[in-house]
Amino acid sequence: MTIKLNDTIFVAGHSGLLGSAFVRRFRESGYTNLILMNHNALDLEDSSAVNSFMQMYRPSYIFLAAGVVGGILENLKHPADLISRNLSIQLNVFKAAHKFEVKKVIFFGSSCMYPKNAEQPMLENAIYSGYLEFSSQSYSVSKLTGLQLGLAFNQQYEYQKFISLIPNSIFGPNDNFNSESGHVISSLIARFHSAKIQKLSSVEIWGTGKPRREFVYVDDVVDATLYLMNQDNLDFPINIGVDKDYSISELAQIIAKIVGYNGHIILDLNKPDGAPKKILDVTKLSNLGWKSNRNFEDDLNFTYHWYLNHIKTSQ
Repeated sequence: MTIKLNDTIFVAGHSGLLGSAFVRRFRESGYTNLILMNHNALDLEDSSAVNSFMQMYRPSYIFLAAGVVGGILENLKHPADLISRNLSIQLNVFKAAHKFEVKKVIFFGSSCMYPKNAEQPMLENAIYSGYLEFSSQSYSVSKLTGLQLGLAFNQQYEYQKFISLIPNSIFGPNDNFNSESGHVISSLIARFHSAKIQKLSSVEIWGTGKPRREFVYVDDVVDATLYLMNQDNLDFPINIGVDKDYSISELAQIIAKIVGYNGHIILDLNKPDGAPKKILDVTKLSNLGWKSNRNFEDDLNFTYHWYLNHIKTSQ
């Protein structure tokens, strides 16, 4: 389904990493009817507020990029917040979208929805096939519930309104660069930059450095999402990945080089690793005709320079 330039589009979470990338793309492409609401204007955890908003604005499309996220430390410290707040947002938006006849709702899952020991790379049908990684379990369950909620609406009402996509670890401008609550790339950028400025002799990273991760630049997620929206009769969920992975140690070395930090990288073996490997199988997406052509280190470099230009507001 092609989105028309004058269609009403609600980007939930428009100031965050993923939401802001959609806003940039829509504005660059000439879309004229974007609805952008910050938390003070619209609390997505308030069902009455969400229903009133939907009734007033009647969006045709919703990109649900809002939610509560974080790295391993945030997941361990605030599991109740991660599960309860994300569930509230998803349920409120999905129910209102059905009630007010939104054409499409794009829901973004997470690679942590897959079992900890899933066969790699992870096929979409591996979801629900095993135990989740403990450190991110609450967040993972909230995302699994969002996936199932969309599938249930699609099944019961015989439509394909809810599009469920699973991107791997996203990075880019407007990420959370807090060294404690951010994801691995943004956290490492902030920590290596701080160590460089303070002329520290070493930087510690959690765990053994052996876990392998796949990282997707945010513009790739936007590209793949809009591409998929033009396809019919899709089988959801669909993974979004780039078919390339790095160990945490390799990633740390690449980021240190980009930042210009020349000290030692020390592994804190007393800290958890998280899942040993999280690589998405993108066969389904590739068969539909989409493939990334971006350069990982170029995108990391751009992200670091964005951080330098916005350092006061991104911490």
